[in-house]
Order: sequence, then C-alpha cells, then structure tokens
Amino acid sequence: MKWPCIFWCVSIFLFAKGIELKAQMVSHDINKRSVYEFLDEMANLQLIEVNTLVQPYSRQFIAQKLKELDTLNLTKRQKTELTFFLKDFKKESVNKKFKGKRYDFVYHSDSTFKLTINPIIGGSYTLNENGNYWHRWWGGELYGSFGEKWGFYASLRDQLESNQYLGENYLHRRNGAVYKGSGDFSDFRGGITYQHKKVSVGLIKDLFSWGNHQFGSNVFSTKAPSFTRFNLKVEATEWLSLHYFHGWLNSEVLDSSKSYNSGVLDRKVMVPKFIAANYISIRPLPKLYFSIGNSIVYSDQFHPAFLIPIAFYKSLDHAIYAGGGNVGGANTQLFMDISSRNIKHLHLYGSLYIDELSFSRMWKKDKHSNFVSAKFGAQWSNLLNSNFTLSGEATITNPMAYRHFVNTTTFASNQYTLGHYLGDNAFTYTVQVDYRPISRLKCSAGAEHVTKGNIYAYTENGEDVWGLDFQENVVWKKREFYTNLRYELINDLFLSARYSYTDISGSLVSFYTPKLLQNASHNLSLSLNLGF
Repeated sequence: MKWPCIFWCVSIFLFAKGIELKAQMVSHDINKRSVYEFLDEMANLQLIEVNTLVQPYSRQFIAQKLKELDTLNLTKRQKTELTFFLKDFKKESVNKKFKGKRYDFVYHSDSTFKLTINPIIGGSYTLNENGNYWHRWWGGELYGSFGEKWGFYASLRDQLESNQYLGENYLHRRNGAVYKGSGDFSDFRGGITYQHKKVSVGLIKDLFSWGNHQFGSNVFSTKAPSFTRFNLKVEATEWLSLHYFHGWLNSEVLDSSKSYNSGVLDRKVMVPKFIAANYISIRPLPKLYFSIGNSIVYSDQFHPAFLIPIAFYKSLDHAIYAGGGNVGGANTQLFMDISSRNIKHLHLYGSLYIDELSFSRMWKKDKHSNFVSAKFGAQWSNLLNSNFTLSGEATITNPMAYRHFVNTTTFASNQYTLGHYLGDNAFTYTVQVDYRPISRLKCSAGAEHVTKGNIYAYTENGEDVWGLDFQENVVWKKREFYTNLRYELINDLFLSARYSYTDISGSLVSFYTPKLLQNASHNLSLSLNLGF
C-alpha cells in the first residue's frame, strides 16, 4: 500500500499552530437520537455550527449548542423542543435544581460535585407471517463530575432476546452482542474523563462512530460491541481539531500456547489485539469541514509507538513489523471525510475508507487492488415547510475492504466489523422523509435497497485478491419499504411503532438473515423504553 507522505507532513505543521480546545466531558448515549437529530436540523438551518464527524457528543457540548440558539429564529415546534431538551441539558451549566428540570431518580448538584442516576428499562416486540421476536432489557445509568475537570459515567443493561438476532453474521445496523448463552447478554458502558482548558482525555468503554452518515458509518460504526479505549480530543483552534484513541479489541482467536487446564475446566486465552486511530479535522471555511485520518490494527503485544496521537501508522508498521521480516505485519487503514452546510437547509457529505490502495496497479484491470468503501449523502431540512426533512445516502464497498489475511489483525472486534455493517463487496442506498407535526413526534417513511456480493477468499500469498470483480455474484439482496413513528413522552421515555415490507433473498439468505425475516414479509414492531 502506498500512501502520500504529505498527510504526515501536513499534520505536523498544522498541530504546531496551537493546542487549545473545548473540553469533552461526559458522553451522551449515541442511541438517544432525538437531541442529535435536533442539533442536525439547527446546523442545517445555519443557526449553530457543528462538526458532525465524531459522535457521541459530550453533554457539555450539547448544552453549549442549545444555549447558542436564538428563539427568535425558531418555529413554535422548534421552540418547544428546545425547551424540552433544556430540561435535561441545563443541568450542565447550573449547580442547583432549577424550574422545569426533568425528572431524575437521583439528582445532586453543588459547586464541586454533580451526580445523576436514572433507571433503564425497555422492550420491543416484532411480528410477521413467519413468527415473532421479542427483546427486553433493564438496568441503570449514572453520570456526573468532580469539580470542573473530572467527569464520569456508567451504564449497565441486562438483555434477553427470544432468539439470537444480533449475531455477527447478520446484516443489520443494530449494535452487536457478546452472548453468554441462548439470547442472554449484558452491556456495560462507561468512562472517566479529565479536561483542561481545550484538551480532554478519558479511559472509556462505549459505542462511537467516526464519519458523517445518517444510515450507518463506513469508517467506524456502532456495529461492534463497545471496547475499552484511551481517548484524546484536542481542538487547536476554531479551524483545527484532533480525535485520537488507542483501543483494546477482542480477537476471539485462541492462543494455544497460553491456554491451559485449570484443574476443572480448560482456560482459553485469546491473542491480544489492539487498535490506534486518529482523525484530523480542518475547517477552511465556516460550515465546511475536511477530515483525514488513519488507523492500525495490530496484535500479540502492546507497542508504545502507537500511543503517538498524530502518527502515520503505515510507516510505523513498516519500521516495527516488516523490518523484522514479519510479512503479516499489522493492518493499516486511511480515511477521509468532507462535510458542508454552506447552503442553508442542506447538508452534503461524503467519506472514503481506504484499506488497500496501490497507484502502480490502480489502472491494471487484472491487478487493481483498491479495497475501499465510499459514502455519499445529503440531508435537506425544512423541505416544503419547517417540519419536513429529506435524507438520502449511498454506500459502495469493494471486495476485501475491512478484511485481512491475518485473522488477529482484521478490522473487527468480537468478530463484528468495526466498519460498515454490510462488510465488503456491498452496495446500499436509502431515502427517507421525516415529518414532525408536533414537538417530540417524528414520523418517517423510507425505502432501502441493498445487495451483498460473494465473499472472496484470501490465498496463501494474498496476490489472487487483486483485480476481483465487484459483486460477481449477488448472494444477498434486500428491498425494504418502511414507516416509523417515534414519540418521546418525557425525557428519555420513548414509544415507537414501525411497519415495514421487506423482501430478502439470495443464496446466503439463511446465513445473513434470521429465519423470521427471510423472503418477503410484512413486519410490525412496537417498543417502549426508558433510557436505552
């Protein structure tokens, strides 16, 4: 793989310019979409400016953006929604209870310590001609801060499904699960953060996404279960920011040399697996962001070189692994993203994930090896009137992207891809219309078309993966038309109903799709949840 060294040189030059940024404190759950969607709408209307590259946002950041809004520019529905969200996020800027605050199970705030505790409980039920499926979860969450610099948060969900529908081979955008048996699993997320002026660091285990998207990121998505990572965020100036993390992945590859019999049971030890990644965002013009970054997945033992936040990892890969004759080495990636809200009401964006790129072979029909994934999307807010939003997005991923011939350095954790949920050799486009007739009620209708091609195998020397045809055979195909209603009764209490017609077929339909959803079906889903 040959990548231009200009990426590395530009990164060093830019970060020599400054080192301050707005701090990131406690993350707001990425699955609580209502406030994220509201900020998207406000940004599309050019009432605030938001770089939507990396999510989740911190509660402090959300509170700041809500505070920036001038109610004179808002419609009646938007004013009501702003008031509703401030019932929760105003807590970030005051040290005592205030009039109109949302209900919290436990809430304490003074000049040095803040604490909020709330329950999590929910369930969903899906029914079609083939049968039914249910999913329930319960637990709790807490978050708070010590003084002005330390933040903490934690959540735990005990979950049970009637069937294991979140398995790593199934093609859907839902978060993955690590099952304990049957349909039983638990999900802990949390972290502790420290911020000083405009630099924040944290030790975090949480879901996150990198790359602008509406229907699933193709850089880092929330498909894989959460993993532990050391997180760094720096915004050097208003036009320059850095996101970096070093993470500990789960390879699920047995290390036979370290596994042993404990006297009662076999103790299975997995090969250690790590990841480091950075993303640099540049704002050349207001409301226009260009971002570039790279990552590396490596295994066997931790290496401190990958703690360098602005490293160009392909060069480190060559120096650390290839120089020692280790042909397998590590697995590196490059990604870019562009986001523009320069036209009022309209958000245009695109992202490119590069797993393998060779300029010398690029134009050779039988030798090209561009293992890339590209996404293009647009969202128009206040279409026709102030309550309509139209979104469209397309993603195409070439064969072999997100994969690697060394099973301990794949772009995955717990066997779930870290990238786009469809994996390689796939194409999808989605169109959706949202209508918000009143505050907190979202009505959606949309259509999605997906095709998944055959899986090519790596050979011993790896060269036979060059020049592969895109979707030589389509082994999985999905057409879906859907409508969805979601109403937030009180803060974090959601009632949802969804109807969809799906037609899922192909030679590998039984591998990629639960039996309930195979072939043509009319599906009705209901869910009620407090928290997520």
